[in-house]
Amino acid sequence: MSDRSNTQFSDPDRIRRIGGLSEIADPYDVLICDVWGVLHDGTAAYPGAAAALRAWRAAGKRVILLSNAPRPGGSVATQLARYGYQAGAEGHYDRILTSGDATRAAIASGTYGQNLLHLGPQRDAPLTEGLPVSLVSLEDCDFVLCSGLYDDECETVRDYEDRLQMMAGRGLTMLCANPDITVMRGSKIIHCAGALAARYRELGGEVVYFGKPHPPVYAQCRALADTLVSASEAGGPAPRLLVVGDGLHTDIAGAQGAAIDSVLVLGGIHADALGFTEDRDMAAIDPAVLRQVCAGAGAVPDAMIGRLVW
Repeated sequence: MSDRSNTQFSDPDRIRRIGGLSEIADPYDVLICDVWGVLHDGTAAYPGAAAALRAWRAAGKRVILLSNAPRPGGSVATQLARYGYQAGAEGHYDRILTSGDATRAAIASGTYGQNLLHLGPQRDAPLTEGLPVSLVSLEDCDFVLCSGLYDDECETVRDYEDRLQMMAGRGLTMLCANPDITVMRGSKIIHCAGALAARYRELGGEVVYFGKPHPPVYAQCRALADTLVSASEAGGPAPRLLVVGDGLHTDIAGAQGAAIDSVLVLGGIHADALGFTEDRDMAAIDPAVLRQVCAGAGAVPDAMIGRLVW
């Protein structure tokens, strides 16, 4: 594996199966690591993940956390601290990039107007705090900011059908602050803003996405990697990047589109589809099922691992 020079991707039958990140770490300078589904499940940190990040950084490598969280990076850092993850020289990562940061910048530009309807839970309020906008009703808004469902523990996309149809009827643009379709919260699958955005597009609505798998965020990662790796700053070769994530549609598809090598964490949102459980070896995964799941996502990782461990 090496940082790709083109967008040709692996055949599912040739995905490398690794027991730990140490098996493939040597060629790379910067790890672009997903957060939810790789470092934690929304309730607790995954065993071994923190140690893997520390070992990666102890080898002189850098870590960029790339999250589709619809909140500013500072909010994500606060959440990560509760799970034991810290930034800094002795910590687990160097920087955080979130879709929330990119969304805030777009709103602040004034491109979409000043009156918005926010679809999403109260915990995502930092998305608009301090910005020159007003939170208004569907009837009065210039555009819609979607960060998720109001109550993702109880609601589904179907609960928003009438609202989405009204939005489409008004020709409103939706800013999707989290392209994820689903995430794991403990053992439960939770629908995200991306699920609402997908339905809105089916209804003919215009959606502007921020975050993975869309190209701008990977350009940001490359630029940040350049500043983190001193050899690049001194005119050396570009940093070699590796993406780790649990989402084929987001992490792996985004890496593939940006010509970056990737590792799929099996114990995340695709675990059930792949028939993966913590007590089963990766060899137990049916190759035909793996091909089918990858084909459905239009993305194939270069390697796969049960959980992020060193």
